Amino acid sequence: MAQLITLLIIVCAGWWLYRRFVSDAQKLAERSRRAQKERQTGAIGTLVKDPVTGEYRLKREDE
Repeated sequence: MAQLITLLIIVCAGWWLYRRFVSDAQKLAERSRRAQKERQTGAIGTLVKDPVTGEYRLKREDE
């Protein structure tokens, strides 16, 4: 029974690490695409509209 629990913990940890790796890879790819597009257009950043105030601001890295 102890081996089964240990194996289950290892499999769950592996799955979690895999999903984390894929998520980070997707974020990096999106950031790279955005930076490439900004270089092509000569833009300094991407503007987004704040729904509350209606003002535009630069898009942050975590968005």
